[in-house]
Amino acid sequence: MTFTPGIRKLGLTAHISFSVGWFGAVVGFLILSISGLISQRPQMVTANYLTMELIGWFVIVPFCLGALLTGILQSLGTDWGLLKHYWIVVKLFLTIVATLVLFLHMQPISYLADIASKKELSYLEFRSMRIQLIADACAAFFVLLVATTISVYKPWGKIAYGANNGNTLKLMKSRTPWGFYVLLAIIGLMILVAILHLFGISLGHH
Repeated sequence: MTFTPGIRKLGLTAHISFSVGWFGAVVGFLILSISGLISQRPQMVTANYLTMELIGWFVIVPFCLGALLTGILQSLGTDWGLLKHYWIVVKLFLTIVATLVLFLHMQPISYLADIASKKELSYLEFRSMRIQLIADACAAFFVLLVATTISVYKPWGKIAYGANNGNTLKLMKSRTPWGFYVLLAIIGLMILVAILHLFGISLGHH
């Protein structure tokens, strides 16, 4: 199925809007998380974490899901395809991993916001968890920056279909030989970050 030019432009506009909104919300979240760590005013700290929960659930999560959904629809509804180019597959992988980690990331945010709604948080309380929120926001910023760069440069060439039975996926040799290794490095890094993130949350709640 191929979209009409009008639908294609509408979908592209939606995808860019969701992606830019997601990126901007992450930046705002990062600033609030830093402020929540370094501020010595309990009222400011409390307000930061309550605001971060609102931004997380009502801005970052919807825009993240919107960017993922519209990106898939754009790929399926245009000549680019979903599994025809390395850059689309990598970007899809990054977005899926970022989405899964985001929902895990919301757990400590909601936990801190719940505590902040009941009492004022002091400068030293839950410091390791608050530092983790900054690290997570920095990681999200980096992933979104990489995804944006991939969208602009569209590296690594194409993926070709074809094999003995016509159903096996065969990778074409990229025009830039180093590209495939960069792809593997990015995937490996994201898997490692996801595993470490899960392990860190587990340690924090036991």
